[in-house]
Amino acid sequence: MRQTPDIAGGLPRPRGKPGDFTADRRVLVLIGMALLVGSISAGAAWVLLKLIALVTNLVWFGHLSTANVSLANAHPGIWMVLAPALGGLVIGLMARFGSEKIRGHGIPEAIEAILIGGSRMQPKVAILKPLSSAVSIGSGGPFGAEGPIIMTGGAIGSIFAQCFHLTAAERKTLLVAGAAAGMTAIFGTPIAAVLLAVELLLFEWKPRSFLPVVTGAVISAAWRPLLFGTGPLFPFAERTDLPWWGLAAAIGVGIVAGLQSGLMTRLLYAIEDLFDHLPVHWMWWPMLGGLVVGLGGLIDPRALGVGYDVIADLLSGHMVRDEAIRLLLVKSVIWVVALSSGTSGGVLAPLLILGGTAGWMEGLVLPGGASFWALVGMAAMMGGTMRSPLTGVMFAIELTGNIDMLLPLLAATGAAHAVTVLLLKRSILTEKIARRGQHITREYAIDPFELMRTADVMVTNVDTLPVDMTIDTAVAFFTSDQRRHKSYPVVAGDGRLTGMVTRADVLRWRTEGDHQAATLDDVASDSSSVVAHPDDVLGRVADLMVASDLGRLPVVDRVSHRVVGLIARKDLLRIRAVVNAQEEDRNAYFLREKALVPEARIAEGQPL
Repeated sequence: MRQTPDIAGGLPRPRGKPGDFTADRRVLVLIGMALLVGSISAGAAWVLLKLIALVTNLVWFGHLSTANVSLANAHPGIWMVLAPALGGLVIGLMARFGSEKIRGHGIPEAIEAILIGGSRMQPKVAILKPLSSAVSIGSGGPFGAEGPIIMTGGAIGSIFAQCFHLTAAERKTLLVAGAAAGMTAIFGTPIAAVLLAVELLLFEWKPRSFLPVVTGAVISAAWRPLLFGTGPLFPFAERTDLPWWGLAAAIGVGIVAGLQSGLMTRLLYAIEDLFDHLPVHWMWWPMLGGLVVGLGGLIDPRALGVGYDVIADLLSGHMVRDEAIRLLLVKSVIWVVALSSGTSGGVLAPLLILGGTAGWMEGLVLPGGASFWALVGMAAMMGGTMRSPLTGVMFAIELTGNIDMLLPLLAATGAAHAVTVLLLKRSILTEKIARRGQHITREYAIDPFELMRTADVMVTNVDTLPVDMTIDTAVAFFTSDQRRHKSYPVVAGDGRLTGMVTRADVLRWRTEGDHQAATLDDVASDSSSVVAHPDDVLGRVADLMVASDLGRLPVVDRVSHRVVGLIARKDLLRIRAVVNAQEEDRNAYFLREKALVPEARIAEGQPL
């Protein structure tokens, strides 16, 4: 008879008592590791910002310094055109001869590593990504530091995890913990960083991953006062009493931000397609994009670089209409072209500026002041473009320290999110991955296999073979003209499972020849049988089938070991019909005496 490994010999071990979560003490090990990963990532964020400041001072002002400077003071001239182009050339060379992973804004690469690469990132990415970003931003690239530090922190977490015997899921946890820690260090937004991890990077909601990510963000926030100082990055204490229709205005700003986000996303990939058709190697594309950046700098130097000073001016009211219009147009063009060229840089700071300037101009005709609506526009643009509305809300609150903005921010980001998900199948982050042939879904849902039990779907009228059936009779039974199943349970007189007989066993017996009237009892052993129990969740049953390569499992009572049912792969596939019915069936059950849910219909053998 075919021998299959027992539970202790390689199949999934029985799960303990089912609970809300599956976390065990292993999470404590990950939390301890996240403390170190978060600390290192916070230090990497400090190094990145110092590198950006160093390159900026060298390129534009000709002196060694790590002090933060604004490119608004840069002198317009031929160097303003050449500097971004030369910076793009350096990045192209680094990408071609170092690692192509440094191209882009970092978040898609982190997602790709998580979902496709087993959360394994190369050590050179942790070195080349911050270096290339410092060159890109320092030479005038209109980017932020958050995308690069998310990838750098992720690389630190991944490299650290690869030094130990961890699963791919555990490596993912440390990768995301490093990314969240890096973002927290740059912006001082630990809650937003954790929400970004949940909405964008983890692709799950489990204590196993959530708690280490929280640990990484918290330890990074603890280091931040020593590295960057205290307080919100862009203090904004203004409180506005909106009229009764104020939330409707916030929704309107969110809708505009959603349309703006959709336009920018489509332009970005349309221009990227144009670069693909250029008769030159992609190594030269960042240099060509840098030329456009430099020409934009001649029109408005404030559009170059990170632009944190621009965000501060939008929130403090130090902005005039003509300057805001010019900044919005120039920043939009050079950011889209530069990012399409495959250079290195982030998207968060540019999104804040683009959404903020649009919101600021809308605020000129809305109640509450232009700065108030600039902040609303920032959150809406970020939440809509990245498809992370909760992150957008908390990011704006933590950046400014103004919790009073919560409700209008939520209304605006929700509206922007609705617009972008209805207009675009992919976000600015996932479209790049999709173009590489990978499908990404960002919807979380409860696995129906973890909700339903074996008893809900098993067949109770089971065809079995008696334990005293002879081998020759069993061979004749399987080789008769009637359609037979691939396997049958073998039971004793009291219904207790003795073993399983399969077609493979019959073929072997036919080859062996005479069995001298041996019975199934002589070859069947319940110790080698893989079984399910009525109270097992279907997820465990599916795991058993995959591990044992069996398509049918007997279902036995835990105490008596009597066969009470049988479950096959086709029964598991019917669960998909349950999910589809829940999504598609629209029925009114009000005042009905009895309305069976799909699970109950399956249990009673009724059609869906």
